Parts: sequence; structure tokens; C-alpha cells
Amino acid sequence: MSVSKALKPTQAALAKVPEVTLGFWIIKIAATTLGETGGDAVSMSMNLGYLLSTGIFAAIFLALVMAQIKAKAFHPLLYWTTIIATTTVGTTLADFADRSLGIGYAGGSTLLLILLLGSLIVWHRTLGSISVSTVSTPKAEAFYWVTIMFSQTLGTALGDWTADSAGLGYTGAAIVFGGLLALIVMAYYWTNVSRTVLFWAAFILTRPLGAVVGDFLDKPLNAGGMALSRYSASAALVGFILVSVLLVRQKAASTAH
Repeated sequence: MSVSKALKPTQAALAKVPEVTLGFWIIKIAATTLGETGGDAVSMSMNLGYLLSTGIFAAIFLALVMAQIKAKAFHPLLYWTTIIATTTVGTTLADFADRSLGIGYAGGSTLLLILLLGSLIVWHRTLGSISVSTVSTPKAEAFYWVTIMFSQTLGTALGDWTADSAGLGYTGAAIVFGGLLALIVMAYYWTNVSRTVLFWAAFILTRPLGAVVGDFLDKPLNAGGMALSRYSASAALVGFILVSVLLVRQKAASTAH
């Protein structure tokens, strides 16, 4: 789905995020799944813990955001590498809040939802729009990446909450979030609901979907997972994303639909 708002000709050349197409969503779901397996590989398999892992991924995330903001045009590899960085830091940050701080999945999800909504509200009040097609200035990009980071972290907490606390398991949770995404697709084609609202709803929901799929791949058999190596699962996802980015034609979001 596309959620663009017309830009002036001088702005169109500066748009630094991709047009939202089916290819975008396929890569996004793969990236969120990688965020779960990759984040768990560093925090759990490497035994670095949630706090140190969050610090490492946060530093990588900030460096990539700075590179993205300094870039003069949309670069698919840079953009998707930054997205992956938001999913990994989101995974370890959510796990740190939920488990190490002891506020639980419900508390973590509530806190992160407040932060996400606050980011969207401040962004809209400051710049007048939260449409991806307006992400063409450093200030808009900063809001965009902060909002994405909060959404990825919230998605991790929601995925864990649904699969674990709600007792649906990884398969059940995947069906729930897949169903909600299907409803958003139907709303896109058959209603007049704001395309910007639908975009952010879908963007948020793809994260818990990826989180539970990632957990399904690498969690033990007795926990409902497939017990695959986090390293091999992450490597396979990296390969899939790289091939997709290279083969799927992407262009910067700039036109209204």
C-alpha cells in the first residue's frame, strides 16, 4: 500500500524513504524477524545480556541514522540496514524493560505505546504531517527514525505478551497478527480510512508478527519453537533480505496515490 502525500518537485528528489509497495512489506517482515533472531543471538547466545546488547545496537542504530540523514538521496541498502538496526535494538530494549526491569509484558507494552503515540503526536504538531512522503528534511527524518524505533520495540513486547502471557504460542500469535494485517489490507482497499494511519498501523503490526516468527524459529522444542540456531536463522534472513533489496525495484516515496 502507498501512503504518499504530494511533494513539491524540489522535495521529491530529496525523499529518503522507499515507496510503500508489496516488496516493502515483504522485506519489512523479514527484517523484523531478523531483529528477533539477531537480537537474541547477541543477548542470549553470546551471553552479553539485554543491557549491554541494547547499548551495542543503539550505537549502531545512531550511527546508521546519522548516515541516513547525511545521505543526499534514497539508498535501499542503507535504509534497510537502518531498519534492521531498529529491530535489533527494539528486541533487546523490550526484553530489558520486560524482564530485567521487571515491569512485565503488559507494563512494557503500555509504556512503549505511550512513547510511540507521543512521538507521532509531537511529530505531527511540529511538522504538520506524519506521512512517509514528507520525510525529506533532517528534522522529519529524526522524527521518522525515533518513531520507528519505538514501534519496533513496542512490537517486540506485544509479540512476547501475546505468545507467552496470553498463552497463544508462537503459531497462534502469528495467526492473530497476520489476521490483523489482513484487516488493514481490506481497510486499505475497501474504506476511506487515512492511508497514513493504515501505514503506521501495518508498520507496527509487522513487528510482533516478525517477533513471534523469529521466536518460533529459534526457541526450544519444549517451548513451542523449532530450536534452530539463532546464527544460522539470522544468516539465512540476512541473505534473503539482501537478495530482495537487490532484486526488488525500489524508489523514493514522493507521489500521492
